[in-house]
Amino acid sequence: MRILHTSDWHLGRSFHRESLIEAQAAFVDHLVETVRSERVDVVAVAGDLYDRALPPVDAVALCNDALRRLTAAGARVVIISGNHDSARRLGFGADLFDAAGVHLRTDPSRAWEPVVIDDVAFYGIPYLEPELLRAAWELPERSHTAALGHAMALVRADAARHRASVVLAHAFVTGGQASDSERDISVGGVAHVPLSAFDGVGYVALGHLHGRQRMAETVRYSGSPLAYSFSEAGHVKGSWLVTIGGSVVESVEFVPAPVPRPVGVLRGTLDDLLASPAHTRYEDHWLQVVLTDPVRPKAAMDRLRARFPHTLALSFAPAGAAPAARQVRLSGRPEADVALDFVREVRGEAAAPEEEELLRRAIEEARAKEAMA
Repeated sequence: MRILHTSDWHLGRSFHRESLIEAQAAFVDHLVETVRSERVDVVAVAGDLYDRALPPVDAVALCNDALRRLTAAGARVVIISGNHDSARRLGFGADLFDAAGVHLRTDPSRAWEPVVIDDVAFYGIPYLEPELLRAAWELPERSHTAALGHAMALVRADAARHRASVVLAHAFVTGGQASDSERDISVGGVAHVPLSAFDGVGYVALGHLHGRQRMAETVRYSGSPLAYSFSEAGHVKGSWLVTIGGSVVESVEFVPAPVPRPVGVLRGTLDDLLASPAHTRYEDHWLQVVLTDPVRPKAAMDRLRARFPHTLALSFAPAGAAPAARQVRLSGRPEADVALDFVREVRGEAAAPEEEELLRRAIEEARAKEAMA
């Protein structure tokens, strides 16, 4: 059996206000082609299909298209809900979708009821919120370890009846490397679960962390199909292609996903970034730029975008020691003076005469508008 393990599609997500729907559609194209070319039997989606509980209509349309095309290509699809999904909304019509080969597993109470395909049991453990399950499951403590441990004990008991088993789970396994784009799932500091929680099953398809990771030979994160933060600039995105022969995992290969636009981080003075040929390869990247000029350059974003048109984030970290914080008297001072002090503080030099005039005029117009309200 051939299984394609993917997760964290986050359909509907944007990247610093840039729409990703076309890039996500390109990933769906790649996924369908991989199913065909690699003769994939099952696509396992380990949570966070959507980016939020109420996804936009174009994200729902893309999801519908993805599921239709994957099943038409000959694959069964097993999906669990993640912490970004609405379990109830995503799970709507699950029993009806089963007949079409799309198996939605969003109800924690059914986590140990497998989808059985050629005597391989797929157990979908959706994201588990310990506080909501503590009473119903009589958990000894409010922790992800307790909740997942309860589900896995029942999974192991059932898995013995089948030739092989695959678990889909959405969790933070101890030792995993996080990125900036994952939503925190901690509850009182007990969000992590130990790797040993997954002992006793054939393969574990993990979701939640956005970088591909091998926690053990048969316990892996596929990561997200696209970079959703600049902390993922060095990631190689894609899916795991898992081959199960008999009762064991025979091989696991990584299938890279297309990169519609790479992301990168640049740091240096504005003049160096604009002039150095060493940065030529970043001209088509989505960029986060950190300027180290001792004085904040004027019109820095406009000047950067002349060479790097896809610069999305800009910050300043002057080289050398940071100046000590100082107290500034605000009470009784004219608003314009306070604002001009702020400009001097963050830029390292005073506002130009035309900037000062613009600021004073804006304050006067705001006062007039307030007086007329």
